[in-house]
Amino acid sequence: MSKKFNNVDSIIFDLDGTLWDSRKEVASAWTEVIRTYNYERKEVTFQEVNDLMGKTIDEIEDILFPNLPKKKRTEILYKCGENEISYLSKHGAKLFDNLEDTLDKLSKKYRLFIVSNCQPGYIEVFLNYYNLNKYFEDHECPKSPEIVKSDNIKLIQKRNKLGDANATKDAGLEFVFASYGFGNVDKYQYKIEKIEDLLEL
Repeated sequence: MSKKFNNVDSIIFDLDGTLWDSRKEVASAWTEVIRTYNYERKEVTFQEVNDLMGKTIDEIEDILFPNLPKKKRTEILYKCGENEISYLSKHGAKLFDNLEDTLDKLSKKYRLFIVSNCQPGYIEVFLNYYNLNKYFEDHECPKSPEIVKSDNIKLIQKRNKLGDANATKDAGLEFVFASYGFGNVDKYQYKIEKIEDLLEL
């Protein structure tokens, strides 16, 4: 963390593996649904959910239900998503340590946003269950399988007038890798080992 941001006025967060860890709860919610079907798969494990995080809906369908026709796999995953929202709204999930204190401090200096590859309602459950709406100005998730995360980042930028368009195009967005989460990346400008490291960065 020797380098520091220059001229930053806003931060766009990912959700899973950055702000909270819902893998255990998602696995339980999806397993409840899958067991109601006469299908060879009877559960989704914690590790499988871990490996699916960040993937698109179509990719998840292909991995979990490769032997089912498209219409059926879409139906099952849709019901998994519905139950996931219901389950999380009742139980919540694991927030990373010192999250709210860090968001509170960051929000006093920066505009905060969330963009995630998730179904509609998922970000809202996170915000509502822990009463975190007050820290974020806006959020976005894919409205269709064709929309990828980069499209939604651009939508957040445009909708909230974040930065100069030409400057953003020329410089690109600076990416901070949250190594405390459960993903891994090869290319990043900065790395943090805990959420509060953002305060120093």
